[in-house]
Amino acid sequence: MSAALRQSILALAIVTTACRGGSATPASRADSAPAARADADTTAAADSITPRRASRGAAADRFPTPSRPVSDIVAPRWSSEESRDDAGEARQVLDLMKVGPGTNVADVGAGDGYYTVRVAERVAPKGTVWAEDIEADYLRLLQRRLRTTPQPNVVLTLGEPHDPRLPPDAVDVALLIHMYHEIEQPFGLLYNLWPSLRPGARVGILDTTRPTNQHGTPPALLKCELEAMGYRQTSFHQTSPNEYLAVFAAPENEAALTAPDRVKGRLDALGCDRIARRTAEGGE
Repeated sequence: MSAALRQSILALAIVTTACRGGSATPASRADSAPAARADADTTAAADSITPRRASRGAAADRFPTPSRPVSDIVAPRWSSEESRDDAGEARQVLDLMKVGPGTNVADVGAGDGYYTVRVAERVAPKGTVWAEDIEADYLRLLQRRLRTTPQPNVVLTLGEPHDPRLPPDAVDVALLIHMYHEIEQPFGLLYNLWPSLRPGARVGILDTTRPTNQHGTPPALLKCELEAMGYRQTSFHQTSPNEYLAVFAAPENEAALTAPDRVKGRLDALGCDRIARRTAEGGE
């Protein structure tokens, strides 16, 4: 995609939905049975929305507030699907994330499902896609889409702002597409995402290099915030002049995941506030 086209898309401020804000106690992989696709509490037909699972996560107020602005949620999609397909966005991201048959994927902040339907085709027939969002209206848009083009391996999941409420020990790849900058409580989200990630799981975050109040996340700030939570950046890919995909390895065990009461100290030690101030104007 050309820089001019990308600039024009950003000017429209049409952005994917996100995860934002509040509720409950950490879950351990050791006491969580692997999720089965037939489990009625965690799976549903493509034309239904799974009710919010009971939260086993940590409450949002146990984490420090990010020391940088947060963009508003504007719409259920980032830009037109045609322009994204012309740029090869999803194909490039899914190739880099090594998503293929049998991969179990969480599309966090799925919106109306641009990635969901493309991932579902890639992972079929045995892979599952959890299309998660906190906006029921957005999931209903996706629900209607799936009635037109059925994808039996898609589970529509209603999450909470700081807690995606995904099934435990179930996800190989988590995708956060053009939405990290909209997460009001990213530390809570990353903490509560961890129990759903299988050993060796990968987290892919696609964003622009703009400041967080302009629908982007400077790469240095993103790396700092995830590192503070125990996630390790394994690769970085410039997907267009002002867009990137950062790939992270999940913490290997609960001890490596930063506990809520230690997050502030980790952010301070890594200098995330300083990076946030330095990148507030023009990104990095």
